[in-house]
Amino acid sequence: MTYIVNDNCIACKYTDCVEVCPVDCFYEGENMLVIHPDECIDCGVCEPECPADAILPDTEPDAEKWVEFNRKYSEIWPVIITKKDPLPTAEEMDGKDGKMELFSPNPGEGG
Repeated sequence: MTYIVNDNCIACKYTDCVEVCPVDCFYEGENMLVIHPDECIDCGVCEPECPADAILPDTEPDAEKWVEFNRKYSEIWPVIITKKDPLPTAEEMDGKDGKMELFSPNPGEGG
């Protein structure tokens, strides 16, 4: 089992999760985070830290596509281990549908 970040993170990018991760398996894109599925140790400490409920175990329905999505971008985006401010749009975008249209494949700064 591993944990994944889904589209609930897009345009929010809360980083509370990166501070508690014991193995630094989060990677930062321009407007969301992902988890490297091969680095995640399945501890689950990140899941309750996400205000947008964007982190789920890969056993949830529809999670398989997110495992591959997370793998793809974790291999090209920089690792993030330091909490940062969420995106300015976080509050208004939290829980919105159709956020994949806003997804940016560009890397974040990492750090």
